[in-house]
Amino acid sequence: MEVGNFVEMIEKSIVKNWEYRSMTLYKGEGYTYENVGKKILQFHEIFRKIGIYPGDKIALIGTNDHRWGTSYLATVTYGAVIVPILQDFHPNDVVHVIEHSDSKLLFVTQSIYEKLDRNRLNHLLAVIALDNFSVIQSISEDITLSIDSGLQTESRVDRENFKLPKISNDDLAVISYTSGTSGFSKGVMLPHWSLAANAQFGLDFIGLKPRDTIVSFLPLAHAYACAFEFLTTFIFGCDITFLGKVPSPTIILQAFKEIRPRLIFSVPLIIEKIYRVRIKPKISEGPIKYLIQIPFVNQLIYRKINKQLSESFGGNFMEIIIGGAALNPEVEDFLRKIKFRYTVGYGMTECGPLISYASWKENKKFSCGKPIPCINIKIDSPDPQNVAGEILVKGVNVMRGYYKNQEITEATFTADGWMHTGDLGIQDKDGFLFIKGRSKNMILGSSGQNIYPEEIEAKINNLPYVLESLVVEKDGKLQALIVPDKEAMERDGITREKLAQIMEHGQKQLNSQVPGYMNVTKFIIHDNEFEKTAKKSIKRYIYNN
Repeated sequence: MEVGNFVEMIEKSIVKNWEYRSMTLYKGEGYTYENVGKKILQFHEIFRKIGIYPGDKIALIGTNDHRWGTSYLATVTYGAVIVPILQDFHPNDVVHVIEHSDSKLLFVTQSIYEKLDRNRLNHLLAVIALDNFSVIQSISEDITLSIDSGLQTESRVDRENFKLPKISNDDLAVISYTSGTSGFSKGVMLPHWSLAANAQFGLDFIGLKPRDTIVSFLPLAHAYACAFEFLTTFIFGCDITFLGKVPSPTIILQAFKEIRPRLIFSVPLIIEKIYRVRIKPKISEGPIKYLIQIPFVNQLIYRKINKQLSESFGGNFMEIIIGGAALNPEVEDFLRKIKFRYTVGYGMTECGPLISYASWKENKKFSCGKPIPCINIKIDSPDPQNVAGEILVKGVNVMRGYYKNQEITEATFTADGWMHTGDLGIQDKDGFLFIKGRSKNMILGSSGQNIYPEEIEAKINNLPYVLESLVVEKDGKLQALIVPDKEAMERDGITREKLAQIMEHGQKQLNSQVPGYMNVTKFIIHDNEFEKTAKKSIKRYIYNN
């Protein structure tokens, strides 16, 4: 697979699809490709006037919409580095990422900005509201005037003379933070090669066409959603509809019905919820429960269910590509039985994100496809086809490392350049990859969020009467094992009953400080200290069962 220049891909798509719709907010306004192109050039001129240079960092946090997308494109096509931040990061973590990344400019939704400590944003040249591109904070009146006048000056460029700067694929494009808290900040540095390789794979192996409709509902600050719901489909010349704020499954399905997307990118949570709520009750009761056990008859039932399920997603899709987390085996087994058009891919932020994929017609059950052409993988195992080993990767889409964290970067790569994924898998004789587990401490949320237990534990350990803690996953939910500080309890006359009340208050306090997907549902008192290694690290594997 020959990988093209990323900025040239963007330029060609804008010119080719100039008069057509590019990005639209569901039941709201939007931009054509012409609008996007002209807005990009406006911002390039603004960046020059206010002292933003290629290589400078620009942070971006807000609701998925056409302004978010345009801000992203304007930054990377200028040669600056975009720092997309998840909406559900805690406000303190948002500010920490802005500081840690050395960002000089911030695009932010007004509602999010109002929750931030503005005194910690004084180093920024300016803060621009994504709601209407107005300046809501700047270090000088001159910068405010430059931005305002720049946005009011309509670009006179037309289709024939539209040009973007020449930016090398070697240049840094993105710093994507998988965690926001101080002490756990891991800013994944992705060059233009990574964005280009993922987009090129889409162009070469996914059969979209210009003007095909796409519904974007996953958080765009996630590498998966950004690469495929947005960047790749934009380069195809698709008509992308953003659903804005994180939508409910009901709103998502209503949008599918109206827009009838040609390709759907999803996480397991959506598919699994539809199965459990709409399908499983029907096939587990009454006559159907017995009819689906009868050969030939069950095929008629499966065909009907397939048709109904397909219609609930708009009925026009080539396939649904599921990523971000493992799909429940029971759900996958059923989807196979009814011949539903789905496939499961595998990737990680550090690869921008794609590592493996195969179409629904080709992929094997419980597999996540074959390695994409621009990447090599190897299984660190004496028998890679039968004995699970860590998956190692190498390719042009692999990150450069973690921003300002050389120690972790060096630990992530082998001496000969292979990157540790922390995932365990096997690869069969046909090249299909099967994920068998995770060797890292990271917990993968149901919607694909990366959850780092140490980050939560650091907050819990600061609560009163907590000696140490351990966050584990049980039945898809987070629980915290708490070792109480018995000396402090005795000193202050704290009884077990009083401790329970204090822990309940502490749990509420914790959950108010972290994103919803990191909320801990239960505090469990663990009377004895955790077993530790010689280096005094907790033996986590003992408590994760």
